[in-house]
Amino acid sequence: MKFNKKIKWLLLGLDLLFSGFLVAQTRTITGIVSSTEDGLPLIGVTVMEKGTNNGTVTDSNGKFNIKVLDTDHVLVFSMIGMQTLEVPIGNESFINVSLSTDSKILEDVIVTGYLTQKKADLTGAVSVVDVKDMMSESANNPILALQGRVAGMSVTADGNPSGAATVRIRGIGTMNNNDPLYVIDGVPTKGGMHELNSNDIESIQVLRDASAATIYGSRAANGVIIITTKQGEKGKTIVNFDSYLTLSQYGKTVEMMNTKQYGESLWQAMINSGYDPNANGIGYMYNYSYDDNGNPKLNDMLVPKYLVDGTKRMLSSNTDWFDAITRTGGAQSYNLSVSNGSNKGNKFFSLGYYDNKGTIEQTYFNRISARMNSDYKLLDDLVTIGENFSLNKTSELQAPGGVLDLALMALPIMPVKTVDGDWSSVTSGMLDRDNPARVLDANRDNPYSYWRLFGNTYIDIQPIKNLHFKSSFGVDYGNYYQRILTYSYTGRLGEGLKNASQIVQNHFMKWTWSNVANYQFKIKRHRMDFLAGTEFNKETDISFSSKKRRL
Repeated sequence: MKFNKKIKWLLLGLDLLFSGFLVAQTRTITGIVSSTEDGLPLIGVTVMEKGTNNGTVTDSNGKFNIKVLDTDHVLVFSMIGMQTLEVPIGNESFINVSLSTDSKILEDVIVTGYLTQKKADLTGAVSVVDVKDMMSESANNPILALQGRVAGMSVTADGNPSGAATVRIRGIGTMNNNDPLYVIDGVPTKGGMHELNSNDIESIQVLRDASAATIYGSRAANGVIIITTKQGEKGKTIVNFDSYLTLSQYGKTVEMMNTKQYGESLWQAMINSGYDPNANGIGYMYNYSYDDNGNPKLNDMLVPKYLVDGTKRMLSSNTDWFDAITRTGGAQSYNLSVSNGSNKGNKFFSLGYYDNKGTIEQTYFNRISARMNSDYKLLDDLVTIGENFSLNKTSELQAPGGVLDLALMALPIMPVKTVDGDWSSVTSGMLDRDNPARVLDANRDNPYSYWRLFGNTYIDIQPIKNLHFKSSFGVDYGNYYQRILTYSYTGRLGEGLKNASQIVQNHFMKWTWSNVANYQFKIKRHRMDFLAGTEFNKETDISFSSKKRRL
């Protein structure tokens, strides 16, 4: 006992010693952060103790107050548009810091419409996405990779292997279509971005405020996403090849009841509703009694060998239907590009192949893409001609609507197939259900095929320095084809399906012709931009559908 008391006193003394040591090392650092250019205080500068999560921000007077734990630590001062600065703490308790403008960021060139501007000259809300960082993700649709990278922008995937997404930049408006306008190499479109090869993208900018409407009018009511594809660079010929393979699966799944658990729940539900549990149409048989207080008690439960369908073809099973219709998905991508440039022109060519096996059985998406971008300078650089074109062929087999809901409703007692290998059917006690595995198999021959040609050709004339006359003609052509087969089947709710074949084919052709004159000049520290132009566009859509059903 005396020995234990001595240990307790020793531990208490060590605790007080270390507590006093920590208190002695904690100090408060205050200071003011200002700009090196005009000496004015900077508001909202982040002040962090390096290597820790300990931090604060400067107030309206540029002042900060932070408690530090170690005299050997360093304070990190950072702010958008300013160069990050690290300052050793030392023995100082008051620190004045001056931050310099990050001229590299402000000199970045931003595409805002029919012209380019420096970021320092912009007053509207423009978000520039780091494409290299975005490409570290394996998302097929480049728009999916924007989620969380643009303030106020919402991106929602539909779950299909193609990665098609719904994008909302300015919320939900009163117009029927709330999708943003996409401008790819100067050609506006509302088409799907999952058809665009992510490896061909050079830059992405998002125009989020009303200033976008001054260029694109009502089409920009929901924001504008400007995409610029890669061009050849001056120097030697560069050949790039990259590929990747990814696996995907559901991160969290619903835990399904087995046959015994479902039977017990069915008994309880029928008891609670005042029905005879043995009157169920599924085939469960129950032996139950009541205790002295009149409470029902399940003594035993019998699961039939065959489900009640009069054929003895469906053995009672213990099926996890969610597991039966899902799988581990896999995506593979291969991209080859060749680029070259000189003082007289640049060339960029790329080929890409992407294939994605969905996490739902049978579903898939694949894409073959080709792109050719080039420009050439003529007449001592007075005239520039160029083109940016891509040709894509995509194919996709989507999951039938509601198949996951069917998997959650299907009874575990029902087998996937009958004893002779046919798809199992519902019985009289399951008329509100269907066999989800059969639904997927019946859909396996119904993929769609889609060809899309997109791009533009242009001529840029510069008669005098900084004066440009540019004429661009862009096309967006699509050809959609799908054959939908229906196989005869009698099952859910007694519905009788008969063999049928349907052909769906859509063609659309959109062209845009823009003519723009742009003149830029500087007077001392002032920069002037003049822009005038016209734009013509036309869209033609043709849809055809034909269906034949066996009577």
